Amino acid sequence: MQRLRVLLLDDHVLFREGLRRLLDTEPDFESVTECGTLAEGLEALSRMSIDVVLLDFDLGDETGTSFIAKANQAGYTGKILMVTAGMIPLEVTETRNLGVSGVFLKHNSPAMLLQAIRHVAGGNEWVDPRASEMQMPSTDRLTQEAAAQLTQRELQVLRGVFEGLTNKEIAHNTGSSQSSVKATLQRLFEKTGVRTRAQLVRIAIERSLETER
Repeated sequence: MQRLRVLLLDDHVLFREGLRRLLDTEPDFESVTECGTLAEGLEALSRMSIDVVLLDFDLGDETGTSFIAKANQAGYTGKILMVTAGMIPLEVTETRNLGVSGVFLKHNSPAMLLQAIRHVAGGNEWVDPRASEMQMPSTDRLTQEAAAQLTQRELQVLRGVFEGLTNKEIAHNTGSSQSSVKATLQRLFEKTGVRTRAQLVRIAIERSLETER
């Protein structure tokens, strides 16, 4: 039996620890590494061989799609299984286009998660049909009128968030300071009624806002 090397990338510590303890009890899992940020996950991939990444979509100030793109650029050839509380259909399509092997919803049972991990590790695809049906209601708060009220700087920052850039990278691209980018992000959160960068990405996808690089 092939023993699997797994990387957990999720910003919720209790979830990571609980999942790691579960996987540690299974005889066909060789090692389990847990990380809470995109940078930690990419660093782990650079120094060890990983068969399956269990990736949350919403990583607080970062998104799973940004990790996937950067992992692909770094030459990662293993499997990625999204383990998430929910994704909208466009996000499911986007992550699948980036090469993920499946989408697993967190409210399913631990036994089903083990099945999904082994399924994708064997070269198969796992997509929970309910994943494509779930919507984040907060994204509907951005009306066309609110979109029209975004300033040029807000559109530039929104574009950077959509591209998966860090605050430092956005500041460099826009010729501003990181504190200015943080202030702009706070205004975006207030105007759109969302709380995380991942939800801002949903807004950019759903509304197809024209933003400047």
